[in-house]
Amino acid sequence: MSSQATPTLRLMGIGASPGVAVGHAFILDRKRIRTPKLRLAEAEVEPERMRMKTAIDLSDRQLAELKDQITRTEGSDHALILEAHRLMLHDPMLVDEVNRLIIDDRINAEWAVRRVARKIKHLFDNIPDEYFRERRSDVDYVADRIIRNLMGQVVDEEVEVPAEAIVVAHDLSPADAALMARSGRVAGFVTDLGGQTSHTAIVARARETPAVVGAGRASEQISPGDLVAMDGIRGVILVNPSDEQLAVFREDQRRYQEGERLALTTKDLEALSTDGFRIRLYGNMEFLEEIPSLLAHGAEGIGLYRTEFMFLDRKTAPTEEEHYRAYRQVLEAMGGRPVTIRTLDLGGDKVPGNKVKHEKEPNPAMGLRAIRYCLSNRELFRTQLRALLRASVHGNLRLMFPLICGVSELREARSELEACRTELGRAGVPVGKRFPVGIMVETPSAAMIADRLAQEADFFSIGTNDLIQYSLAIDRQNREVAYLYRPLHLSVLRMLRTIIDAGKAANIPVSMCGEMAGDPLYTLVLLALGFDELSMTSGQIPVVKRFIRRVSRTDAVELLKGAMELTTAEEIERYVRTEMDRRFAEVLEPASEPGQPEPAEHEPTPSGRTTG
Repeated sequence: MSSQATPTLRLMGIGASPGVAVGHAFILDRKRIRTPKLRLAEAEVEPERMRMKTAIDLSDRQLAELKDQITRTEGSDHALILEAHRLMLHDPMLVDEVNRLIIDDRINAEWAVRRVARKIKHLFDNIPDEYFRERRSDVDYVADRIIRNLMGQVVDEEVEVPAEAIVVAHDLSPADAALMARSGRVAGFVTDLGGQTSHTAIVARARETPAVVGAGRASEQISPGDLVAMDGIRGVILVNPSDEQLAVFREDQRRYQEGERLALTTKDLEALSTDGFRIRLYGNMEFLEEIPSLLAHGAEGIGLYRTEFMFLDRKTAPTEEEHYRAYRQVLEAMGGRPVTIRTLDLGGDKVPGNKVKHEKEPNPAMGLRAIRYCLSNRELFRTQLRALLRASVHGNLRLMFPLICGVSELREARSELEACRTELGRAGVPVGKRFPVGIMVETPSAAMIADRLAQEADFFSIGTNDLIQYSLAIDRQNREVAYLYRPLHLSVLRMLRTIIDAGKAANIPVSMCGEMAGDPLYTLVLLALGFDELSMTSGQIPVVKRFIRRVSRTDAVELLKGAMELTTAEEIERYVRTEMDRRFAEVLEPASEPGQPEPAEHEPTPSGRTTG
């Protein structure tokens, strides 16, 4: 029953894991620890250091036990996050600085841990890569665990989640998210913090549990037991909805579940327009556990496999064998389907075991990162390339270099790959047949010389998240300018057309793996532009496929032609929304696929963004 006596509260967050859920709020408050602040006498300093050491040892044992527990039930991928937390516990940046504060400033260990955690988090704030910026939360999880142990509080208390609960929290640790999702009693997750790459989002997608993250002060505004209706696609949360609103969510939930059921029955259908234009739909992934969901939703391959997680929170860089095992697992799990693996897309300040001294860069987004860093650190680069070459024996590998801005960079990177191939061949190590080597097109420079790059790359993959930011000179994480992030800006559309034309002229495939690829608002624009492949999260694949199968490319081209005659991003966006409603209303209505089961009725409207 709804709580109509209580006013309805509407909250917006980031739709991080698709699905619609209705349930009663279960508030999980693990975060709010009041940190005691005490000054120490001289005689108390050494005992305080010993108390700190005991807390770290205890925290380490707890994490080891959790890791074993999750590995047994969830596999090894999420356990890697807990192993990273164990390494962080012993990181000199944390331990040495806490001890220094205890000795020099004579403050208690809890206070010292909190101060050092804030300092480390500040360093994460300057990381340009969203995935790694999200790892700020790891610092909090580790610091909170130490502080709770210092204060003698219960840690890892087993949580009894009521059936069909909407778990609401400030943030969730990887352990909490994995263990609660596994219980099968969670209908959905809502968190104040987080983004598409937060632990909660990753775990929720892997378990196919709806999630809305980055919802501001949701954990303060929602009370235990409140009726919560949430949409993990659009990021909408209604607290104590009216009967009418609840009925709409229930219907959306029914349609979504029906759509999921149909996704399983239509997963093998091609994304083919009514006039015969074929687009291949691939999946983006980071963890092996995401593969079953991608295959169930019809992914024809992996369009983007991010390898940065292997470098996260370690004292040393991953070995060639570690790289090889990870890539082999993914290639084998995909059973011969294409797997596009992106080489390291990090800066030197994030790479463990880095022996090169790096001063803090004033503008790290444009600094020594991605392919630039790899070409400056050849042995680290070669370790990954050798592993990729060895793994290529086990599947259909495509290799992709990130942040290529010029032909010289591509030539250097390819030269390193060939040197590694020769090295392995001389050593008698089996290497697969030659595989496609492509590049991420994510800067205006690469777009402007796409015709030259296309002569030396085997495929293009457009990373729209960065391409749009670099082109429009905005940081979409900056609230002051985030509104300027406009995928339908005329300059963006012209660049996409330039890149695709260059790819077509050179007869190489062009794909897109940025968020724009999975947003149905843009599907017809991308169809008109002539993309060969689109790569997205699993839940977005059936929606995009359905749009493509219900329209003709001829109509899409006409729509795009009208859009590109306009000038401002606002005009173009308004035009696209209006034209989609007018021309393709039937696409939004349920209709039977010829010879196929009745399709799902649940679709985001053209204005329904898939991310916040």
